[in-house]
Amino acid sequence: MDDTFVLLAAWRRTDPRKSVVERMGETYSEAAVSITITSLTNFISFIIGTITPFPSVKIFCVYTAICVLFTYIYQVTFFGGCVAIAGYAERRNLHGLFCFPTLPRSLAKDKSWWFKLLCTGGINPNDPKNPEDNEEHILMVFFRDWWGGILSKGWVKVTVIACFFIYITIGVAGCLRLKEGLERYKLATDYSYAKTFFNVDDHFFRKYPYRVQVYTNVTLDYWNPETHEHLMEMLDEFESSAYIGNTELTECWFREFRRQAENNQQAQVFLGSFDLNVKEDYLRALRHMLKVKPFSMFKRDIKFNEDFSEITASRCIIQATDIFDANDEKEMVLDLRRIAANYPDLELSVYHTLFIFFDQFILVRGTSLQNIIVAALVMVFVAVIFIPNLSCAFWVCFSMASIEIGVLGYMTWWNVNLDSISMVNLIMCIGFSVDYSAHISYAFLTAPERDPNAKMREALHSLGMPIFQGSISTVLGIIVLAFAPSYIFVTFFKTVFLVIVFGALHGVVLLPVLLSLSENMCKKKSQKATFGLDGDPHAPENGHVAFIYGSSPPQGHQLYKPTFDSIVNFDDAKGAATGEDFFSPYSTPNGTYLNKGLILDGDEGSLRLGTLVGNGQLVAEGGREKANPAYLEEEEEDKEEAASQKSSDSGLADTVEYRKQNTESQLSKQMYHM
Repeated sequence: MDDTFVLLAAWRRTDPRKSVVERMGETYSEAAVSITITSLTNFISFIIGTITPFPSVKIFCVYTAICVLFTYIYQVTFFGGCVAIAGYAERRNLHGLFCFPTLPRSLAKDKSWWFKLLCTGGINPNDPKNPEDNEEHILMVFFRDWWGGILSKGWVKVTVIACFFIYITIGVAGCLRLKEGLERYKLATDYSYAKTFFNVDDHFFRKYPYRVQVYTNVTLDYWNPETHEHLMEMLDEFESSAYIGNTELTECWFREFRRQAENNQQAQVFLGSFDLNVKEDYLRALRHMLKVKPFSMFKRDIKFNEDFSEITASRCIIQATDIFDANDEKEMVLDLRRIAANYPDLELSVYHTLFIFFDQFILVRGTSLQNIIVAALVMVFVAVIFIPNLSCAFWVCFSMASIEIGVLGYMTWWNVNLDSISMVNLIMCIGFSVDYSAHISYAFLTAPERDPNAKMREALHSLGMPIFQGSISTVLGIIVLAFAPSYIFVTFFKTVFLVIVFGALHGVVLLPVLLSLSENMCKKKSQKATFGLDGDPHAPENGHVAFIYGSSPPQGHQLYKPTFDSIVNFDDAKGAATGEDFFSPYSTPNGTYLNKGLILDGDEGSLRLGTLVGNGQLVAEGGREKANPAYLEEEEEDKEEAASQKSSDSGLADTVEYRKQNTESQLSKQMYHM
């Protein structure tokens, strides 16, 4: 629903007096890039999730990626058609639900309050500019005027930054305490007898929980004393593990067979006629012993070939001990497999029926980090491509990292482990964490205002309400899962709730502050610069005054509408101009040209509104022209230069004032941007 709310907010910002076609064009020109970024990042995050080794996660990611793709196609096609139909109904002042004609609010002053609430809308064709019929949505006004005004205050920005450091500190602390593994009782519903069984088992039987099998699938010379010693060395190393009990708890047929033959008098009488160092005698004696209790308990631990001339496989059973949680289970498996790897000639394997779950605990951390890192790199690439401003792209990536750290850390404090279930949700978070940040950054970037705080308020005016609507609708949609008697659903609720809340707070609180502060820093840096005219020793390497007039932009240049605040001051003595920046959607060291006006362009892409002074002359007519100032030393010539400056300043001031007061069509006179 998030992108739907963005489209609707863009539609609300269009002029209802325009045609539906024009309004649809403005809607998609404002919202299409933003929803494309969010849909693409969500789609990519789920595609990356398909590389996981867990089939359940892979199936979920494939399904969701396809849903995201078709949702995007639906939003830019079918939903747009629905908005257009609603636009035609709105143009005819038809009721939004029942399509009967409604009365503009300005003409319903004598009607009852319920009529005004339910049956009014549209504009009065005889008075289309009536402010009573053109009121903005209260939430849009709230985010622009009230919330944006609060965030514009310096002490509020400091407070927001301080709160962010507290938030990220708690998140990092949670990440350091992150636990891995999925407890068995969590797989059962709250009311299942299985959950009670697992809880009792975990409470009373964690001292000696698992009988672990150690087996070899290679044919060995068990009768050979050297082979026997090698096997005993292997067995001793397993029993020395911190997770395995002592010798008394181990069941191993080849050790018990030798022990019985050497220490048991009854067995010695029975085995006295066999030489256990000879293959045939060893195998015959072993087969006889397997028929006698208690040694017959090892019958299933030995596999002979068809003619009983070889032992093709065998196993021993060791006892796990002091395994109290999922982390212990993971470490036990890793330790046992490490020991088995020390004996490659024996081709050892360790096994327990629950190892299939413990393997998830081993893989989940690496898989999660892999998915997060790969997805983050892709998100950075997408942000840089679609948001052509390094500062905005950086803050989007910063917000994504901050949200991921917050979700990982705070889910630890909320008793959620890192397991295959929470990993699915983290993959979703990778895409969702970009949504609100990308929306607000793109709105800030394209806002026409010059002042950073004004740009912030305009961005909040555009996207504050859809972010609020999207976050509230998502939370309301998943809140029922918080009461589900299942760990899977509760975990889904917790992680999605965290990413939505943190994403919304980043979108409407932290990111606007960071964007406005970074814009302010860039602006102050620009205002400290001083630019001279071409040929002046004070001019920077790239600095010059550019002048252009004509009716069409040069090939490859883009057309923008200028916004003016003030004219720069010119220091006659230094031959240098200083002043305030003027608005341009992009900054470039190559320069910006203003129709019938002067632009100072310099290093670091600082753009200034300037005026030609002294005896500067145009070297060519039309196209790009440079000023060649000549500074005269005599006093009389200085006076003439001052008079020329005054005249030029006055003329340009008139031009600026004219452009301020002119209509939109008149303001379309060209400003060219390299």
